[in-house]
Amino acid sequence: MYDRSYVKVDGKLRNVHYDNDIHYTLQMCEWLFKLIGMWPLVNNHNRSKLQQLVTIVLISTCFSSMLFIVLPSLHHIFFVEKNTNMKVKMFGPVSFCVSSAIKYCYLGTKGHFYQRCIQHVRKDWKTVHDPNYRTIMLKYAAISRKLITVCAAFLYSGGMSYHTVMQFLSKGSGEENNTYRPLSYPGYDSFLDSQSSPTYEIVFSIHCITAMIMYSTATAAYSLAAIFVTHICGQIQIQIARLHDLVESKQRNDLGPDPLSVIVHDHAEILRFSKNVEESMREVCFAQIVESTMNMCLLEYYCIVEWRNSDAIAVITYVTLFISFTFNVFIFCYIGEILTEQCRQIGVNSYKIEWYNLPAKNAYDLILLISISQYPPKLTAGKIIELSLDTFSSVSLYFYYCTDIVKTKFYTLVARTSLVYLNLLRTFADW
Repeated sequence: MYDRSYVKVDGKLRNVHYDNDIHYTLQMCEWLFKLIGMWPLVNNHNRSKLQQLVTIVLISTCFSSMLFIVLPSLHHIFFVEKNTNMKVKMFGPVSFCVSSAIKYCYLGTKGHFYQRCIQHVRKDWKTVHDPNYRTIMLKYAAISRKLITVCAAFLYSGGMSYHTVMQFLSKGSGEENNTYRPLSYPGYDSFLDSQSSPTYEIVFSIHCITAMIMYSTATAAYSLAAIFVTHICGQIQIQIARLHDLVESKQRNDLGPDPLSVIVHDHAEILRFSKNVEESMREVCFAQIVESTMNMCLLEYYCIVEWRNSDAIAVITYVTLFISFTFNVFIFCYIGEILTEQCRQIGVNSYKIEWYNLPAKNAYDLILLISISQYPPKLTAGKIIELSLDTFSSVSLYFYYCTDIVKTKFYTLVARTSLVYLNLLRTFADW
């Protein structure tokens, strides 16, 4: 075993595949953050003045485009629109835009925290020396890429369908005057003639571009959480592999640093990294959980209303969005669950190894690892909500399908919070 803390700096990378590995790990995150102009804030590499200027322009454009939707829409909801059903129907998309603007601000203000976490990831890739350990890290990097891909597919497909297909093909749009051209976010008639050309085309294009920015912001937040947590899981698996090799190392009386001291040192590094990840992600996670819970309830209500109106296009769009928000909440809760569970495995595997073949002093030292593993790090939303599968079950909708010889039954479990919100929505809309 090789302890990183005792290596002398010789100017050479221990992992000769470092450049390819770190590019593979951060590639999707880099794409998303570059799209919204945030990558230079989380990447501390030297930047030219031109790159800084482009960053300022992109950030200003992205945030202004979201305000272009939020301000007129809120004015329309509170001061212009009198129909309660229309207010409720508009509240979901506008609230998502408001939440996206909040998350965008947090991603910018927390840039130095993400920068520190990314530097830790880079260091681990740079110092990995065993091919087996590199294989473990690549395995978990591949898992993070798959999670990000699936999350983006749901979010972009449902969201862009709402902004394009649904606006022109839903039954509600067809019942309007043929000269009326729909917009995803009404409210501009008080300020300009949004139906005339080229004003309509410009506003519609800004809505579509802003939608891409909002979904990229949400996916960028997921990508950071997925990359950091799966990286921690990979490091945990490396420590577990070292634990299983511990007995053989002691029996061979290997020279060099004590293998157990290497395990304890790197485990402490993992715990520090986990704390940094939790501190950097807690506000974004909180905004995402609150936003998704509220939008899931609104989408349930929208589906009921459009089902009664027999609007198949709207129902399909809302169902896709509902699945997207449900899956996105699941992603956050799932990675929080695996973070806690994987960190517990250090203690479990400390007992599973042949510790009875170790010298008594070294066997006693394992008690430290077992004790620490009883208090694993946790990913929280604003230090209020612990992200785990129990949390997911309290904000989402489960459908249980049970079959017996006589008949088939569907058992539906709706979280109390979600059900209360949905009933309040229906009551409010009936006023």
